[in-house]
Amino acid sequence: MSNSTPSRTGSQLRERARTPTVQELSQIPWLQALTEGERVRAEDALVVSEAQSGDFICRIGRPVTYWFGLVDGLLKMSNDDSQGPVITFTGVAPGGWFGEGTVLKHEHYRYNIQALRKSRVAGLPVETFDWLLDHSLGFNRFVMHQLNERLGQFIAAREIDRLNNPDLRVARNLAALFHPLLSPNVGGILRITQQELAYLVGLSRQRVNEALSTLTAKGWIRVEYGGVRVLDLQSLRSGALDAPTD
Repeated sequence: MSNSTPSRTGSQLRERARTPTVQELSQIPWLQALTEGERVRAEDALVVSEAQSGDFICRIGRPVTYWFGLVDGLLKMSNDDSQGPVITFTGVAPGGWFGEGTVLKHEHYRYNIQALRKSRVAGLPVETFDWLLDHSLGFNRFVMHQLNERLGQFIAAREIDRLNNPDLRVARNLAALFHPLLSPNVGGILRITQQELAYLVGLSRQRVNEALSTLTAKGWIRVEYGGVRVLDLQSLRSGALDAPTD
């Protein structure tokens, strides 16, 4: 995605970091798994920052310093275009936390995370992440489930890459954005434009529009003002269309 202004880096986002509000803390799903003492320690360490469209939250080759989550907005995970065409691995919807594998291994990032629109991003310092792993059973369970679901998501993404049916590509990508664990705060409707969905799926906006019409006719989704409402998540995940389209 091209931008007319330079993309900001993670260090600049940290300069604008602030303490999360009570409402923002209520939107962080894994806090519910902590004991009172663990939660106090986590809340004291958490920060929130505003990312503008095009900002990079994580960049390939940078050392990990935070475990990140999306409070509001839309992000994409992709490779580095210096090695060829950009490939989007997945989108990140509200409530989604990402990069736990990199944090666990204290590695440098192997992917970019970029804001597709103005977004609020929360960050937990690596030191606090490590402390919770050492002391919190509930946090360990959350991270374990997160890693397991993430593995399934990327296996599904490989299958999506092999689909030659654009309608099914859009369906599977929408289903991933409505994942109840990886995107718990989306609810029934995802605030997303056709252009943003096109960036995530790797199709033109016109072709995405055609696919949304097909999925609407099937009764799987309903396009509403400013977003998409899922009516049949199971069909989006595994349903078959009558005939492939080019």
